[in-house]
Amino acid sequence: MNDPLQSLRQLSCADDYDPNSMAVDKARDLISRFLAPVTTTERLHVRAALGRVLAEDVISPLDVPAHDNSAMDGYAVRFSDLKADAATTLPIAGTAYAGAPFNGIVKPGECVRIMTGGVVPPGADTIVMQEHAQAKDGQVTIGTGHRKGQNLRRAGEDLAVGQVALKRGMALRPAEIGLIASLGIAELSVYRRLRVAFFSTGDELVSIGTTPKAGQIYDSNRYTLYGMLQRLGCEVIDMGVVRDDPKLLEAAFSEAAGIADVVITSGGVSVGEADFVKDLLNQLGEVVFWKIAMKPGRPLAYGKIGNAHFFGLPGNPVSVMVTFYQFVRDALLKLSGRDPVPPLPTFKVPCTSNLKKAPGRTEFQRGILTQDGAGNWSVRVTGEQGSGILRSMAEANCFIILPSEQGSVAAGALVEVQVMEGAV
Repeated sequence: MNDPLQSLRQLSCADDYDPNSMAVDKARDLISRFLAPVTTTERLHVRAALGRVLAEDVISPLDVPAHDNSAMDGYAVRFSDLKADAATTLPIAGTAYAGAPFNGIVKPGECVRIMTGGVVPPGADTIVMQEHAQAKDGQVTIGTGHRKGQNLRRAGEDLAVGQVALKRGMALRPAEIGLIASLGIAELSVYRRLRVAFFSTGDELVSIGTTPKAGQIYDSNRYTLYGMLQRLGCEVIDMGVVRDDPKLLEAAFSEAAGIADVVITSGGVSVGEADFVKDLLNQLGEVVFWKIAMKPGRPLAYGKIGNAHFFGLPGNPVSVMVTFYQFVRDALLKLSGRDPVPPLPTFKVPCTSNLKKAPGRTEFQRGILTQDGAGNWSVRVTGEQGSGILRSMAEANCFIILPSEQGSVAAGALVEVQVMEGAV
């Protein structure tokens, strides 16, 4: 999309475009249309690349495995030497160890003792595992029932020279780091880290280490945001607490948009008298939407400030985390170069709790997913679901997703759950 702001103006004229109360799925789709991943790359040593996103395909420079090798401890034989209807006794010509091949060929009528990973010597085409053979006095006796080529790993069967080992857009986990090292590759190209600036808004907020006055509370949102951003591998820029003053907020937005790819705020997007964020966004950039038909997290703003993406999250602690999981996470991963963005897994299980809900909004209730002794899964709510009860997030390991048209749920009914662990 060459001109996202022009596209936004076109979208705002659509019959079903409602920035005041947008459906969850429509909001996700709309955000995705404005996301262009970072393109700047850097070269890193493989050990320093853990958690980073590949900026180019990793091409195998060699066959893996490099040689035909044994998958078992046993004996390398010529299949044609094995009798089909009787035991076969063969002299042992030598031993092939992993890293120390047998120096010679397997001649007709003989075999070689071979260890797991050992290079299969020329002439042999089958591995008989040691449990199916009896060795004595330099000979081995092998029973019937074997197949040609058994227990043999062919050169290049895992990866062939020139084959794509890992695709661009993958986030590098320990397994990928090990795979790259196994190919002898020391450096690789990754996308730079996504820069995310964030701050909280509100005169009622104080930072840890100070004493709250009457009516003030500790700012927890910056700490949960910091943790979630760190786990997503972002370059985090914490700009602290900004007071409810239009000039201070304007300066903070301008500074953040100048140094970051994404700007995230918590608080200031509802319709309170001191909520200046929405008006400032209209002055400094463009607002795509500012209300979502969901609970918790209805006051959610998304837009652009210059080239920076903006997410205005609600002020309530639970709403901050729910909206981050449901909207910000996927956007940040896509902007970071992840392709495809891994979805949060969902599945249906019985709910052991009665769930109260009115149709009209998608709800994300906090749940505890458990498994009984018979292996059956079920879910229950964490208790009170108020958007200020951060303990409900600390106890939860999943969201119970109740669609917009859904009413109250009776205990025992199937509900959709979305697993949190490992997501952020």
